[in-house]
Amino acid sequence: MSSVPVTLVQSRDNAFAKDLRRLAQDSTAYRKQGRLWLEGDHLCRAALARGLRPAVAVFSESFWPLVPTEWAQCATKIIVLSDALFADISALESPAAMGYVLELPAPQPPDPQMASVVLDRVQDAGNVGSILRSAAAFGFGQVLALKGSAALWSPKVLRAGMGAHFGLRLHEGLAVEDLQALRVPLLVTHVHGGDYLHQAALPWPCAWVLGHEGQGVSDALLARAQQRIRIAQPGGEESLNVAAAAAICLHASGVGSY
Repeated sequence: MSSVPVTLVQSRDNAFAKDLRRLAQDSTAYRKQGRLWLEGDHLCRAALARGLRPAVAVFSESFWPLVPTEWAQCATKIIVLSDALFADISALESPAAMGYVLELPAPQPPDPQMASVVLDRVQDAGNVGSILRSAAAFGFGQVLALKGSAALWSPKVLRAGMGAHFGLRLHEGLAVEDLQALRVPLLVTHVHGGDYLHQAALPWPCAWVLGHEGQGVSDALLARAQQRIRIAQPGGEESLNVAAAAAICLHASGVGSY
């Protein structure tokens, strides 16, 4: 089926298996290895659609005979894991039977003029992944994560992002001072003050700042913001989940730019 070299791995002590287990189960292992683990056909297809090519394609032994040719031919190396070993490595309740190992994208300097999303210590991986999806959907080209935010390329954030990572410029580990380079206005979400979103004149491009799930946006960023925005909640709830608030605000900005 494939002209690419194929290696069968069955031992938990195999060096590749050990590294892959760390990538799959350790949220920051990608920083040490400089590689990413994409498990499941959806993430793998999303990477291929963006022109990315895996260094290694990994398949379970039982799935290997069923693998479409294009999924195998895109890699420079193929590893087939025994079903038991694949299940041991996977962090999913139901292992997906395939995945790709990609090189971690090389860091780029932030684009000071690009419509952006700033994550101020947003810690939940599901929230971060969802925000990345909204950013990609509504025309925000880059995400700037301050120190204390969830690791952007961790397996959980990758899964929650559903492929959005591959259409964004991602920067993490930043300090508040690093945002001084931005040449677009900062807009912050705020529960108790500022203009209502549905009444506000929103600039474009801009950078939306989304804050910690419990503490909100830091005072340092509030002081730098050109606009404070709140979302009308006629139902009377005190606040929205940060990912829900992000989707509402980014949609309002993105649609308004067309």
